[in-house]
Amino acid sequence: MALKTFIEAIRETLVEEMRRDPSIIVLGEDVGKKGGVFLATDGLWAEFGDDRVIDTPLTESLIVGASIGAAMNGIRPVAEIQFADFIFPAFNQILSEASRMRYRSNNGFGVPMTIRAPYGGGVHGALYHSQSVEAFFTHIPGLKVVIPSTPYDAKGLLRSAIRDDDPVLFFEHKKMYRSVRGDVPDTDYTIPLGRAAVTHAGTRMTIVAYGLMAHYALEAADVVAEEGISVEVVDLRTLRPIDKEAVLNSVRKTGKCLIVYEDNRFGGYGAEVAAIVAEEAFDYLDGPVTRIAGPDVPGVPYNHVLEDWFMVNPEKIADGIRKLAAY
Repeated sequence: MALKTFIEAIRETLVEEMRRDPSIIVLGEDVGKKGGVFLATDGLWAEFGDDRVIDTPLTESLIVGASIGAAMNGIRPVAEIQFADFIFPAFNQILSEASRMRYRSNNGFGVPMTIRAPYGGGVHGALYHSQSVEAFFTHIPGLKVVIPSTPYDAKGLLRSAIRDDDPVLFFEHKKMYRSVRGDVPDTDYTIPLGRAAVTHAGTRMTIVAYGLMAHYALEAADVVAEEGISVEVVDLRTLRPIDKEAVLNSVRKTGKCLIVYEDNRFGGYGAEVAAIVAEEAFDYLDGPVTRIAGPDVPGVPYNHVLEDWFMVNPEKIADGIRKLAAY
């Protein structure tokens, strides 16, 4: 067991998996000698060389398209999209090819590939380096979508993603890379995809969150606990497939549900969670299913005051808890 930052857990997992399985390659923009824009792949090129750590052109459709072809021919690619904001040129490859290949081939071909992408705001990245794009991809059957919130989860889930025989989109909140630390075992452990975690037990309300928002939810829960409001926090960890039972069991216990996500509110991932709760736990609810999310503006502003206005934070979550608790 050792204390690791979030990005150290990612980097160590890549190294350990590449040592374990020679069919694994890493490819993307600047992932080689430079080690990636966030240094997630730092040191990989020196150990594994050009054949397994491949710098690509600035063409996301090529990165994903080449990975699909490689994955169908005995290789396990881990593709890095430098920022999630730039994943959209590869959207057709992900939607029409990777996610549907097993279905369209009558189970003849799998696409065992992982796509890593830093996402999220609060880092003064403005419109094109701050987006939360997960909702677009959770809509696609055949694609798993993972967002860990701790170094422990990042390592266990990334191992599972790399070893999975179908495509996995693995989002990493860039603000957590060096700000979040946690104990990580030295063992070869995995965390099954599709399993949520109850990270804070409570009785009066359920908060459903993921990524950075899971941390902010915990902070808010500690604040309102001093006011006598007991909150349970469910960290989804995997968005697709969602662990419905973990969410529903918690809501059936507490009677209230607050969903927190950073993306634009309208049509965001939290809307699907709200629908599940409303459809399958309605008789247990003692208040409206409520969302706290980013505003419906086209992007995260660069101006620091406006960026703070856009971003969900522990104070906003605590206010939402108080309002729902008083319903």
